[in-house]
Amino acid sequence: MNELKIEESATIGGLHLLTPAVFYDFRGEFVSTFNVNDYNFHDADSNPITFVEDDLAVSRYSVLRGMHGDQHTWKLIQCVAGEVHFVVADMRPTSPSYLAWEAYALTESNRRQVLVPAGCASGMQCLSPRCTISYKQSAIYRDAGQQFTVRWNDPKLNIYWPISNPILSPRDSSAKLLD
Repeated sequence: MNELKIEESATIGGLHLLTPAVFYDFRGEFVSTFNVNDYNFHDADSNPITFVEDDLAVSRYSVLRGMHGDQHTWKLIQCVAGEVHFVVADMRPTSPSYLAWEAYALTESNRRQVLVPAGCASGMQCLSPRCTISYKQSAIYRDAGQQFTVRWNDPKLNIYWPISNPILSPRDSSAKLLD
């Protein structure tokens, strides 16, 4: 089987796009979505990133989840069913790419994954009738109060979203704009 393809973002430090190898045969396909030997990443202080929690989010067409993040959690994100527009915004004030963002098409067929650094906000918009996102996190999720929320349509970020009138949670629809 081919090796994991890893592409580092030219814009946002620590952000990576990963494409695992897919094995196809007459039965279908097989994908290894995580192997500790291949996913050997380190934070800015050279500490290894260890994932301790896996979560799934299932959404319907036009749902937008995000933009959320915190200062200590790294996330490995992939779409296991459907199609999403996935966005990462650098919210680290000391970063050279502060307020920059990147977007990726994540689908069940392209099998791409995004490694999101701590201090960055991420969000996704479901573009298929139904989608499922897998989150692998480096810290145990406690509650939304430990995260920051950035308004999905904040003019300072000017993020492109394919669906301009998304379905939002109360938390996301009431997020404050950046100063």
